[in-house]
Amino acid sequence: MTTKTSDEFTHPAELGRFFEDFSRGETFQHPLGRTISEADSTWFTLLTGNTNQNHFNAHFAASNPISQGRVIVNSGFTVAVVLGLSVLDMSQNAVANLGWTDIRLTHPVFVGDTIYAESLCTDLRASRSRPDMGIVTMKTRGLNQDGAEIVSWVRSVMVPKRSSGIAQNYFPQAVDGPLRMESP
Repeated sequence: MTTKTSDEFTHPAELGRFFEDFSRGETFQHPLGRTISEADSTWFTLLTGNTNQNHFNAHFAASNPISQGRVIVNSGFTVAVVLGLSVLDMSQNAVANLGWTDIRLTHPVFVGDTIYAESLCTDLRASRSRPDMGIVTMKTRGLNQDGAEIVSWVRSVMVPKRSSGIAQNYFPQAVDGPLRMESP
């Protein structure tokens, strides 16, 4: 949608989907990928106080048969990255996370892996307690650069309907008026 202001067009600040934009059975391949660095893994592990040495001690991790001699990325970080990658399409405008179920960690993630995410809309229903909202349920999975599934879950979020006015018209009006082309 564009708004004409004199001879220019303004694209308003809009991002994300509203309840009406979802369809059951629709799959979203989220557009961004994220390569995991050693700093990402180490910082997250330290931040959360996780003392499992498989996440920060290469010598120790070398004895772990799952790690293939490499440091394993903290699974909490893996979940957080896949969730973040899904937000643009699934919950950019959500007002609340309502629940996660069936979290499965299906393949280890290592420093240097690139993570992608996709989500399937599995259910939609109007909120019984908030008439301007709906509940979107999705199955999300993370894939590594080789296409191996690394994590999956089912998540439900409360998403506003357009009629709610939420996530709309929030960009401030410039005191000195809209941007304009300079005269030649």
